[in-house]
Amino acid sequence: MLKYATTHLDAFFLAMLVFTPLAAFAEYAGASPVLVFVLSALAIVPLAKFIGASTEEIASRTTPALGGLLNATFGNATELIIGIMALHAGLVEVVKASITGSILGNLLLVLGTSMAVGGWGRERQTFNAIGAKANGSTLLLAATALVIPAVFLSTAPPTDGAATVEAVSLAVAALMILTYVASLFFSLHTHKHLYEAEVARFEPKWSTGKSVLILLAATLAVAFVSDFLVGSINPLMAALGWTPLFVGAVVVAIIGNVAEHVSAVVVALKNRMDLAVQISMGSATQVILLVMPVLVFISVFMGTPMTLVFTLFELVAIMLSVFVVHSVIEDGVSTWFEGAQLAVVYCIIAVAFFFHP
Repeated sequence: MLKYATTHLDAFFLAMLVFTPLAAFAEYAGASPVLVFVLSALAIVPLAKFIGASTEEIASRTTPALGGLLNATFGNATELIIGIMALHAGLVEVVKASITGSILGNLLLVLGTSMAVGGWGRERQTFNAIGAKANGSTLLLAATALVIPAVFLSTAPPTDGAATVEAVSLAVAALMILTYVASLFFSLHTHKHLYEAEVARFEPKWSTGKSVLILLAATLAVAFVSDFLVGSINPLMAALGWTPLFVGAVVVAIIGNVAEHVSAVVVALKNRMDLAVQISMGSATQVILLVMPVLVFISVFMGTPMTLVFTLFELVAIMLSVFVVHSVIEDGVSTWFEGAQLAVVYCIIAVAFFFHP
């Protein structure tokens, strides 16, 4: 039954590729920005899925260390590409909000839905608590680091201007990247036994050449469509009255996380909660320790500097989410009700984002 469902899911994503030429047609035909945004968003969903699938195929044929590096590089390629395009368009606040939303989406919505769907009909599901808590501790430390630039800005003398805040952000971003490198060394070398059990079960279906071709084509297509998506954001906000916070934290973040969401739910249905937890928490870790710092450095070269000063609302939402998830995963056991609670917390935050001015 699960194999049947997976086959039909693959066919569904293949069918969704039709939205890529439709988005291009709408853009060049001068269609309404809302239509261009919707078609571009739908086009990115299957492309993100194929980036993840091709990366997994290539990684399965390499050493664990190289495979982990490939997954780290392309695991959040969609969010990174959309972020770069948005920075180029000067939408710094949307980019920062999308980072917040991606972290919350992976921790609460992706993990919560996986636990709820996978746990339905089962008394409980189990996973490696040590590996999950290691990810949780890394996220807690990274989220704490996010607080520092905001506290600095609110407590520093008025004479310390934007240049100082930018310097602090760059320093914190560099330290985050170093922390991420250390986390890779932990998971791929010194404590790889905590993570390799699930990876060993992956059986490649594509040839290496086909995997590389699909990865390149999907990545280029995401960059192509993301340009349409980003270009329609300002007119979309004006037409619908949405704020940059809601568009970035909810709409754009969900678009970038759909691939992880589907993958986590599918493996949870197969009672492979170790992998589902690793997908959701690992993706959140990549966003906060790799994608965000990289975007900070890229923004400097683009001439649109992005600092790590987030709003109090965003910081509280991130910190609370990390604490809630940490409390759920610490025993290595999950139930459908715990997953439903995490998803409800996400919905509450999303509603607050919608009404926040």
